[in-house]
Amino acid sequence: MAKRRNRWVLLPILPLALMLGCGEMGKVDQGRVIEFNPAKETVTFIQDVKADVGNPDYSGAPHVYTLPKDPNERGADPRAGKRMKLDTKAKEITIYDVASKGFKKIPYTLIDEKDGVSKDNPLVAGKKFPAVDKAKKTITIYSGRQKMLVTFSLPEEYFALPEDTWEAGDEVRVYYKEPGKALRFMNISKTDIFKK
Repeated sequence: MAKRRNRWVLLPILPLALMLGCGEMGKVDQGRVIEFNPAKETVTFIQDVKADVGNPDYSGAPHVYTLPKDPNERGADPRAGKRMKLDTKAKEITIYDVASKGFKKIPYTLIDEKDGVSKDNPLVAGKKFPAVDKAKKTITIYSGRQKMLVTFSLPEEYFALPEDTWEAGDEVRVYYKEPGKALRFMNISKTDIFKK
């Protein structure tokens, strides 16, 4: 009888012991890439504070991670860009400004907007975006997530900024235990999770 009682006492402790034996669980972080350094194997991204697939919010702090050395734990190299948000209702674009190390909202004058434009649409398929026309003072942006093709004009001073200012960097996700050191790295923008 005493042996049976001891077994019942040990049962609630067993799952706890197993969890502790597995070690500390890691954390996940994700955001939009603003800088990728292939020589140093580091990536800097603006954290997505919502982590909502349909409605991300790239307004968090910049996070820097070293990438895993093991190629099996590492996805495709990311493309960097400074565009955080294209708000067609407010007619403004939010960028990450490297000089001030902060966000800047820039109002624009709409020239043309087409909605429901898929990636295989002849308007965008095989073409490079953003398309910056310094002579006409226009920028054309295609947002695959929003399925929008938008052309707008800006004051001349903004055309001195690098072209990646208007580009949306890839969205990436890292798994880590130690801050700043990715154990796993996934380029969400270049990974088709539904591909067989």
